[in-house]
Amino acid sequence: MSKYNYSRRLSSEVHVAGLTIGGDAPVRVQSMTNTNTLDTEGSAMQAMHIAEAGGELVRLTTQGVAEAANMAAIRRELHDRGCRVPLVADVHFNPKAAYTAAASCDKVRINPGNFVDAARTFRRLSFTDEEYAEEIGRIRNALLPLLDICRTHRTALRLGVNHGSLSDRIMSRYGDTPAGMVESVMEFLRICREENFNDIVISIKASNVVVMVATVHLLVKEMTREGMAYPVHLGVTEAGDGEDGRVKSAVGIGTLLAEGIGDTIRVSLSEAPENEIPVAIALRDYISSRRNHPLITEPASEAPYPSRSMADDIDGIGGSTPWPMLYGFDVTPQDGHILDIDASDDVEKGAEPGKVIRLHSSHVNPVGEMESWIERYIAAGGRNPVTLCMEYADTDADTVRLKAAADFGAMLLNGYGNALEIKSPALDSRAAHSLLSGILQATRLRFSKTEYIACPSCGRTLFDLPATLAQVREATSHLKGLKIGVMGCIVNGPGEMADADYGYVGAGVGRVSLYKGKELKIRNIPASEALPALIAMLKENGDWTEPE
Repeated sequence: MSKYNYSRRLSSEVHVAGLTIGGDAPVRVQSMTNTNTLDTEGSAMQAMHIAEAGGELVRLTTQGVAEAANMAAIRRELHDRGCRVPLVADVHFNPKAAYTAAASCDKVRINPGNFVDAARTFRRLSFTDEEYAEEIGRIRNALLPLLDICRTHRTALRLGVNHGSLSDRIMSRYGDTPAGMVESVMEFLRICREENFNDIVISIKASNVVVMVATVHLLVKEMTREGMAYPVHLGVTEAGDGEDGRVKSAVGIGTLLAEGIGDTIRVSLSEAPENEIPVAIALRDYISSRRNHPLITEPASEAPYPSRSMADDIDGIGGSTPWPMLYGFDVTPQDGHILDIDASDDVEKGAEPGKVIRLHSSHVNPVGEMESWIERYIAAGGRNPVTLCMEYADTDADTVRLKAAADFGAMLLNGYGNALEIKSPALDSRAAHSLLSGILQATRLRFSKTEYIACPSCGRTLFDLPATLAQVREATSHLKGLKIGVMGCIVNGPGEMADADYGYVGAGVGRVSLYKGKELKIRNIPASEALPALIAMLKENGDWTEPE
């Protein structure tokens, strides 16, 4: 794969019912129901809504054996209604549920972090070599029956690791790191390969976009090193809702898709599941349109990602500022200090000292062309700061947000750009500023508002998550620089909100537990008391200011 010229990573093929994932198949889009999986009709109807929106796979939670067994009834109900969308069972903490689901649906998702290893406590950080090996042996003993059932029923397997859901055993050796996430899944993959079971898709997610992208990079590198080419599922877990959720998802998923990585995707939004599908399709189609594009001139030798500090400071752009400025908002260069350059131009055109380069591209792959130009410019000794100027003719604001988040996000995560500028008839000045600020926050370069790490809801969720998220947001959105997790159940919290400063987690029907980081502070209180208690906790820790 080229860093600049788009091409898909060639993965092995996996068959899920009649659907092919990987190989030459298009990137598949999927979502997950938020119904109780014991509700056959309700689950079938929601799966149909997802399929009608364009979803190609539907995942349902299977907390126990009863829910796993009912997957067969849901599938029959769908088939009776003329819908043959493949169904995926989502299993945590329960190998027996996985065994039942493998005979009842088309694909089973298990989490290596909690399939066999003891539930995470975040406290035990010491395992002897013997204890470590014993747990790997238990993994093998629990996994082999699942592989046998999957073979018998032609059921595919998804190995899904999430940031913050690693076992204490893995944490003891690697910590809560990308390396630990990758090793957690590689342990399972090695066993599968030894058993010649290859109908496997890998997902490795985080709510922190930087962690998610870095971990997928490491996963692909490690699989390649060990001679594996399994398909990869992409998603930014707990992305939230609205513009923020769409921007975070587009930054993470779009960056990897642009590099040719990704065979299935899910845009995880705290909204109705079918709302995820148009977003995923639009993002997939935007990146896929680069296929077979005109070749981009590549640097003579691939340089390391550039440092923003390599540029001179001109009118407040470049120099020691660690994050890109917002062109036209934070700073505006003086007249005569601007040099407009197309990324198809020779780098010599950027040689004028004392100028801020505004770099444009009309190429179908603007990211690749602009990154190539910048690297060739730096290699030639150029030190002028570079404004990444993206122009979109689209008149639909949602479309522009997705494209811009994918394009700017990729370049920012790769270290390019001293300033950002966007031009589009779909965005007024306020909308442009909000979008660019959101992209900077998603890439962890500059925090300007409260960030909500919110699960998309599923059958495990113990309250109305979209309504609860709206209430928490209304009370706290005036705060700056905080990350607040709103999670439906203990499966997704506290582990999967590992990056949050505070957590609001469903503990039972009408009950909530509150966390400071990963530490449980208030256990199992009535939901009606949870928001005032969260505000009191914020005040106690000095993180509260009164709204203006």
